[in-house]
Amino acid sequence: MSKPAQNTNVVVMIMKLNSKSMNEFDQKARDWDKNKMHLERTVAVAGQLQKLIPFRPSMKAMEFGAGTGLLSFYLKDRFSEITLIDNSREMLKMAEQKMETDDHSQFRTLSLNLEKDEYSGDPFDIIYSQMVLHHIRDTDAIIKKFYHLLTPGGILAIADLFEEDGSFHDDNIDVHKGFDPEKLLAILLQQGFQDIQIDPCFVIRKEVSVEIIKEYPVFLMTAHR
Repeated sequence: MSKPAQNTNVVVMIMKLNSKSMNEFDQKARDWDKNKMHLERTVAVAGQLQKLIPFRPSMKAMEFGAGTGLLSFYLKDRFSEITLIDNSREMLKMAEQKMETDDHSQFRTLSLNLEKDEYSGDPFDIIYSQMVLHHIRDTDAIIKKFYHLLTPGGILAIADLFEEDGSFHDDNIDVHKGFDPEKLLAILLQQGFQDIQIDPCFVIRKEVSVEIIKEYPVFLMTAHR
């Protein structure tokens, strides 16, 4: 009778290990593109980017924290190459499934934690992200890294939250509570960026408790190396 119990314990242990090995975004990957707000935000960010940035067909792009590649799929006709970088393998798998339809030969995915590891490929003409920066602990360090990953004259474009009260992530202490534009501007200038512009581009409406909806404005920041 003891053997089945031992086997059950092993199965439970494996399930726990697998759960620990999957991060929050791995677990959300399958349903990410089904979220209406994710789609609406992406359309708004993509539209604003196309208004502000003089895209060239020869540009090589990197989406940082790309997830399922939602933003890049909206911008795919603007660039010759797009590298989707994320540390969630499951998110990238969903992006790769979408690439199986039509011609997405300009895409490539790279599973990489850019906070901790180095990217050794060629520099990019543009680096963009949406709703990723507030998950990065050392903002100064990642922006410095972006600067060195861009070609001279290259563009950095970041969409993220204005400062909020912490309710967006339910007081999660491991994320930034949005950003003060003036403080973010100072970091960018210190790292060498110029021609910096920060504008509102979207408002996230989120139910924070029963029948209580809060609004969280999102900015789009663009800067040149």
